[in-house]
Amino acid sequence: MNSGVGAAAIRLQRQNGGMKAEILYIADCPNSAAAGVVLRDALNQTGHFEVVIDFRLLTSGEEAAASPFAGSPTILLDGVDAFPTSERVTDLACRVYRSGQGPAGVPSTGDLVEVIRERSGTST
Repeated sequence: MNSGVGAAAIRLQRQNGGMKAEILYIADCPNSAAAGVVLRDALNQTGHFEVVIDFRLLTSGEEAAASPFAGSPTILLDGVDAFPTSERVTDLACRVYRSGQGPAGVPSTGDLVEVIRERSGTST
């Protein structure tokens, strides 16, 4: 999923002070708070209790274009989209995640746990 350069950058950031978690969202997003809840649960389940989740409101297409925004909410771990797609979004729009039950406004806690474990090099 990650390129070698991206994985190296993630490891470097973690060595220099722990994981960084950020949620990019737009004002009219009905799912930004729920994204924070599932991310907090996933971080806690993987032992990252100390990680603070930053929420960053995007108010223009220019801000969206200047960030790794893929629709609201976009969950970043160490500055990298937790669920990267081939598309970046410059429109202030909602994001749809794939889930076992069909399209969803946020990823599942289990999917986030899997990503966090993969990126932190832990398996359980």
